[in-house]
Amino acid sequence: MPSENERVLVTGASGYIASYIVRDLLAEGYTVRGTVRDPNKVAELAHLRAMPGAPERLELVAADLLTPGAFDPHMSGCATVMHTASPYKMDVKDPQKDLVEPALLGTQNVLEAVARSSTVKRVVLTSSMAAITDEPDENHVLTEADWNTKSSLDRNPYYYSKTLAEREAWAIVERLRPAWDLVVINPFLVIGPALTKALNPSNQVFADMLSGVYPGIMNIVWGFVDVRDVARAHVLAMTTPAANGRYICAGDRVAMRELTELLRANGYGEGYKLPKIGLDCATGDFIVKLSSYMQPKGVGDYLRSHVGRVPNYDNGKIQRDLGLRFRDAKTSVLESVADLIRWGHVKPAARPAAH
Repeated sequence: MPSENERVLVTGASGYIASYIVRDLLAEGYTVRGTVRDPNKVAELAHLRAMPGAPERLELVAADLLTPGAFDPHMSGCATVMHTASPYKMDVKDPQKDLVEPALLGTQNVLEAVARSSTVKRVVLTSSMAAITDEPDENHVLTEADWNTKSSLDRNPYYYSKTLAEREAWAIVERLRPAWDLVVINPFLVIGPALTKALNPSNQVFADMLSGVYPGIMNIVWGFVDVRDVARAHVLAMTTPAANGRYICAGDRVAMRELTELLRANGYGEGYKLPKIGLDCATGDFIVKLSSYMQPKGVGDYLRSHVGRVPNYDNGKIQRDLGLRFRDAKTSVLESVADLIRWGHVKPAARPAAH
């Protein structure tokens, strides 16, 4: 068990991944200080305050990513900082203002506050596979040495924001040569049950598949990772002294056709609107890419850079260094869908009346 005074700062504490990190830290006996936009939003933060250990060991404080110096007072007494706060949106009106600035300036503000702290020993940063690639290539096995060099404000701007933010974090470490070290977690599509009603964009894929947003089965393969495994990876990155550098955090690959068949086989066929038209072929790829120009820009960018491509990655480092074992992706998918129904994001299928 950690000492009573061992405090961890978690930025963006009410987020999808961060909420699980807070839960795990509290369960292991740590004292947690979580930054949120407004600690007075009772309903939005109720799930955090209701966690076992929260009344005694959870403090929620206000901090804005874009305000210089906002994080300085919250570093006091913290040995570790988990920086998870960053916007995750595929479609925005102003990519620079809505994605790049919060991700980049937020990282700068947090790490500069860490640099002024006398107690922080390690920072664990939530990055993304988006910082490793935005156009997977089956013939190239992605490792932690790879960087996304193709994204821009005009192409996959969310991917661009994650890449800039992580590069800035490493640049700060290189420039300052600080007493603390940096460990980065790079998850693929994060799925799994949520601790709040807020809909995670990765789980949105399942909601869209069940509600008829996708009429056809596209030639898309996703790398999935359960949110509980991502949270665990952060805690292991904190508690493993030899943890270093970046960690690809991705489990099984699942194709859209496999996903469709899995959902149909588990009772999500009749009464739902799963895709039926087979577009997972060369002709289908052409049709999807052509029609992508009629989609919102972020969605279109994503389709053009991912349809017909299979991600290939090596997740050995995180398993070797941190001892992380990944949940079965198909089980996580089914738990995600059940959770979407529980929260009302997907309407349960109407059952025939009993006679």
